[in-house]
Amino acid sequence: MSNAIHFLNTGSSDCIIIESNGHFAMVDAGEDTEYPANKPHLKYPGYEEIVCNYLLKNCASPDGTVTLDFVLGTHAHSDHIGGFDTVINHPKIKVKKAYLKPYKAKDVFIYERLSWDNTEVYEQMKKALEENNVEIVEEFDGLKTTLGDFKITFLNGKKHIFKYGENVNSVVTLLECNGCRCVLAGDLNNKVFDEYRLAKQIGKVDILKVGHHGYPFSSSLRWLKTLAPKYSVVCNFEKKIYPHVKHKLVDVIKTKLFCTADLNGVKFDFDNGLEPITDITK
Repeated sequence: MSNAIHFLNTGSSDCIIIESNGHFAMVDAGEDTEYPANKPHLKYPGYEEIVCNYLLKNCASPDGTVTLDFVLGTHAHSDHIGGFDTVINHPKIKVKKAYLKPYKAKDVFIYERLSWDNTEVYEQMKKALEENNVEIVEEFDGLKTTLGDFKITFLNGKKHIFKYGENVNSVVTLLECNGCRCVLAGDLNNKVFDEYRLAKQIGKVDILKVGHHGYPFSSSLRWLKTLAPKYSVVCNFEKKIYPHVKHKLVDVIKTKLFCTADLNGVKFDFDNGLEPITDITK
């Protein structure tokens, strides 16, 4: 039995597992191998097999099955929810509940609507949930819940009306356990000043899952200084982090940086002072 957060190596995409005393939940599911036939530019490496194998190896009951108390799709981008339909449909994986905000293409700007597969990955995930009779929670802004010893708060759970792209709708998850605090920022950006707003609510944390893989428009200086994390996790390769973002993380707030794609994942143990473990697929 343990309390831990697992950040999987899914390249430049997010897949995070929360573990507490035999209970498990998953935030995002990594990029998928599927793409619409009319959008061949979206043929990215998928991680469905890696994610399912990790769950079966590290989260299974004695009978070989995995139960996820809940899954959270932070927002309707394939590098976050693309792999969920495979996870949900897996015969040895049972999902009890899903937190998934509704997605409507008209609410994002035209370039993203035409070029990306937001609608397809959202509909695939929702269809898999419905076919497996999984409870879907669509409104959960500010909701507080638990997973074993973890206290969990979902933030930014309301849909924005601004057409800035789906990242402005990214759910942020605050995890608290054994006196330690972790924020999973999804792809939150500051285009409508959500980082400023949420930084006031959250305050200082021990671990930050950096927003949007270390790319521009996320990780404003006020956000990072307010949260002041000892450890920062970027679900990406270090070489892909934008220089000004890396400068703020490493040189300004002097956080210890972990890049999942270079380290083959990282796990933080909340029972042992957040002792980080890398290369977690061994």
